[in-house]
Amino acid sequence: MSENSPEIEDDTGHYESGLPGFLGTLDEWIAKFEAVLLALGVILMAVNTCVNVIARFVFGEGLFFSGEINRILIILITFAGIGYAARHGRHIRMSAVYDALPTTGRRVLMIIIALFTSAVMFFLCYHSFDYIQTLYSRGRILPALGFEIWWIYIWAPVGFAITGIQYLLTAIKNLTSKDVYLSTGVVDGYADTESEV
Repeated sequence: MSENSPEIEDDTGHYESGLPGFLGTLDEWIAKFEAVLLALGVILMAVNTCVNVIARFVFGEGLFFSGEINRILIILITFAGIGYAARHGRHIRMSAVYDALPTTGRRVLMIIIALFTSAVMFFLCYHSFDYIQTLYSRGRILPALGFEIWWIYIWAPVGFAITGIQYLLTAIKNLTSKDVYLSTGVVDGYADTESEV
């Protein structure tokens, strides 16, 4: 990088929770679990897709189960990714009113937002679990892989629960801190990344 170019924050390294004690340990365990799920999901989907394309061109016929595996992995990545985005403060924010408030007002509003979002995530977790029970009672199976379809949706309540926990931890972090936190490890603010052309 040149001398005048801005530093870009790298959030791909080791995650350290901003919470003390057991809550910090729980936050770091969940972060590691999510990172493994996301990495394996993306790698497996890429390998599955590449092998399917090669099989289609070399043997004239693709893998009959490839579409179902990618469907499972997309569901996994989606619901593991919402917790990851919450942990790193990467969700889209509509912040015109929020940005106009002083630090104390932003912190109070962030606590309200985090608690409300956490409640919504737990609500969705409950209903997604109910949906899985409905699928289980119907006994539907995946045609190619042959196992029950409810297994592929198990990641929905897991993802919602992890995201709900993350937003709850964010509210706790804001309650115990003088700064405003978007997540347990991300302080609110905008990085100055503009550079002259």
